[in-house]
Amino acid sequence: MFRVAIITLSDKGYAGEREDKSGEVIREVVTKNGYEAVSYTLLPDDRTMLANELRRLCDNDLADLILTTGGTGFSPRDITPEATLDVAQKLVPGIPEAMRYSSLQITKRAMLSRSVAAIREKALIVNLPGSPNAVRENLEYIIAELHHGLEILKGKTDECARI
Repeated sequence: MFRVAIITLSDKGYAGEREDKSGEVIREVVTKNGYEAVSYTLLPDDRTMLANELRRLCDNDLADLILTTGGTGFSPRDITPEATLDVAQKLVPGIPEAMRYSSLQITKRAMLSRSVAAIREKALIVNLPGSPNAVRENLEYIIAELHHGLEILKGKTDECARI
């Protein structure tokens, strides 16, 4: 069972002015798909705080998969992709490309997503949008394939070929 850390980025959520529904959607989807939600963090839209939390989780092997929600838009306070890139050792462009492809079937505004995915140490970091509906749509689209990627990353398999 892979361990998932959930990080929500929201100034209003951090200040107690808004309930975090997106983080709950992540917990629901990952649990339903056989993952273990091991941590939940609510942070303001602060690049340094997010980068430090990502480093802590990855460098101490506290999670196999880190899913962020929020901070991927055009607002001046949206810093999630930049903080993820600050800590990335390898980029995984196919994951956000797949999410955008899937979302474009629903709304043309998906082209405005700045989500990224990256590897640090033995953890995969994926940026999800902030909307609960978009979180569900994106995560349900990629969740099955993430399992195989994590198996490879964690050394549980080295085969990608399908027979």
